[in-house]
Amino acid sequence: MGRADKRQGKSGRIRRLFTWRKLLGTFLVGCLLVLGAFYAVYLLVPVPVANAQATMQSNVYKYANGKVLARTGEVNREIVGLEKIPTGVQKAFVAAENKTFYKDHGVDIKGTARAALNTVTGKAKQGGSTITQQYVKNYYLDQDQTVTRKLKEMVIALKVDQRTEKSEILAGYMNTSYYGRGAYGIQAAAQSYYGVDASRLTVAQGAYLASLLQAPNQYDWTSATPTGRKLVEERWNYTLDNMVEEGWLPQTERAGLKFPVPQKPKPAPGMEGQTGYLVEAANQELMRQGISEGDIRAGGWTITLNIDEKKQKSLVKAVERQLEDKLDRKDDEKDATVQAGATSVDPKTGRVLALYGGVGATEHWMSNATRRDYQPASTFKPIVLASALENGADTQDGRKIGLGTVYDGTSKRPVEGSDVPFNPENEDDRSYGPVTVQKATNSSINSVYAQMIVDVGPGNVKKTALDLGLRDSPDFVESPAMSLGTMGASTWDMAAAYATLDNHGVKVTPTIVKSAAHKNRQAEPVKAIGERVLSREAADTVTKAMTGVVSSGSGFRAAGDYAAAGKTGTSENNRSAWFVGYTPELVTAVGLFGEDPKGGQVTLTDTINPGRANGGRTPAQIWGAYTTGALGGGSDTPFDLETGDSGVLAPEPTPSRTTESPTPTPPATPDTDTPDPTPPPTPTATTPPQPTRTTTTPPKPTPSASDATIEPPDGGEDAERPFQLP
Repeated sequence: MGRADKRQGKSGRIRRLFTWRKLLGTFLVGCLLVLGAFYAVYLLVPVPVANAQATMQSNVYKYANGKVLARTGEVNREIVGLEKIPTGVQKAFVAAENKTFYKDHGVDIKGTARAALNTVTGKAKQGGSTITQQYVKNYYLDQDQTVTRKLKEMVIALKVDQRTEKSEILAGYMNTSYYGRGAYGIQAAAQSYYGVDASRLTVAQGAYLASLLQAPNQYDWTSATPTGRKLVEERWNYTLDNMVEEGWLPQTERAGLKFPVPQKPKPAPGMEGQTGYLVEAANQELMRQGISEGDIRAGGWTITLNIDEKKQKSLVKAVERQLEDKLDRKDDEKDATVQAGATSVDPKTGRVLALYGGVGATEHWMSNATRRDYQPASTFKPIVLASALENGADTQDGRKIGLGTVYDGTSKRPVEGSDVPFNPENEDDRSYGPVTVQKATNSSINSVYAQMIVDVGPGNVKKTALDLGLRDSPDFVESPAMSLGTMGASTWDMAAAYATLDNHGVKVTPTIVKSAAHKNRQAEPVKAIGERVLSREAADTVTKAMTGVVSSGSGFRAAGDYAAAGKTGTSENNRSAWFVGYTPELVTAVGLFGEDPKGGQVTLTDTINPGRANGGRTPAQIWGAYTTGALGGGSDTPFDLETGDSGVLAPEPTPSRTTESPTPTPPATPDTDTPDPTPPPTPTATTPPQPTRTTTTPPKPTPSASDATIEPPDGGEDAERPFQLP
């Protein structure tokens, strides 16, 4: 056989082997095998649970005015429902990424095949996915660009498209995508790039955020190169043109849109300064309402506080000017021991409007506003008086207790009628002789209130204290010494008690959380205003007594252009100093605490000022500065008081000549709280008359201009010397 015949024979065998029928059959079989394999994969690959990253959210904390205070959590994401995203913004995302989204079945075969081929051949990794596929990648899978992951993505996308509404898929895509600047999800992106919630985005802004998703870091306008800016603007135009093409945006509106330049990046609010204290107080309140700590830490909460941003700044400013600017924390060990805390409450609503927790949550994490390890001292005395009035208590000789009732103000006088002996010392061991309850309140006379608590009964007083908002504890012992505030209490607790007094005896429970929402559920808010726990007459009479403390007593430094009532307090060994007071609109408790570097309690003596750091000094000054700022300079609102017979005042009796210790002569420049420059009028009797019930609206106190420079004679603030508890 010749060569030609051999070539013809070989060619014939090849033609017989690769006929068009055989080729078509092979192709069809191959297709069936591929389809069969894909179907097997479809059956075998389940829709997995969401990956951890996709479900992580931040908690967002806001001021009462809606301004973001802080974000917490590892991922800056706040999931929002599609109903909160403008329709035009939704369409912009579809136009930018997947025009056929509403029509397809979740998969772009051509795009996926092209992306897989490029990956296999080593070319640039490429997406080419539908919105459904990208959602699946974000929500269910990792971000690796492999053939296996692409195949899973396509299979799961088909299943998700069958089982899930398009609106839910689109919402999931917008909430799980990364937009740059550390922002995950449309809400975080809207805040980061335009400083607004997603619900307030315009179409132009939405088109920019949709355009970002292709290359978030490259397309961030504020940091992009000229090329990056050009590319993102082109993509922005492409998105809007697609919207017009799909009938989602009128051409006339499109023509008027201008590129929305985003704002510069801002650091996410951290826990520094007062922020950490506010966030922690809000979290603690939520946990008291039944939200678990784990639930809070998992994220996804939008928590709006009652904190008034302006009042919060006013409180911080008052502490800085009246305290921090006068301390040398860095080089003076004594100054470094001074801690300040404060809580300010609206007595009509119970809302905590401002809170001061300390020098900064990152430097001193324990909040001085809510800690309960220091004694409230003489700020407890008004509670003793409230209990006496509420219970209709009598003195040992049968006289009804009211503001005009006369007591023996002799220092170290043993109490009468008690099984537990107690003879407290007045400040500087000063004896006053016969004094009215009003005078004893103004000058914070320990011996009078020690006897009063015996007259009322320590058990009754404790019940009143708990009703008003103080917390029970092992150190809240029913004894005469309780009259000097020997239990632990926080500025939050004292603000609660005084707010109830300011609210005419109707219970006020301070609340810092205005609302807390998590996707489709909300936390139950605290019931801030409760039932009546004290008669109006008793509450208003205590208020009247404390107006004297501010106008002519130990709290005179708190006076301003407003009606005010309050009480000073300085604890044993000068470890804490307090001023708690209120106007008709605002209740604020301010405390100073001596704390060593290890957290132990130390004296405040010779720290902020030479000698005792009593409540009538810096705490009252902080209170006054804050209240003036918080009320916009002052207020014309008077107290509306109904005191009845218990609120009637009488002239002070003449001091007895037989007091145990003579009244010392005031020094030229005394270091005390109480202005008492002239002796009171001499009465003709020690028992005042009992007039009929009256309604009293006292005027605002008007301190003299010389208060800042001329010190008053010494008063009866709590004794600095230690005493033995029974």
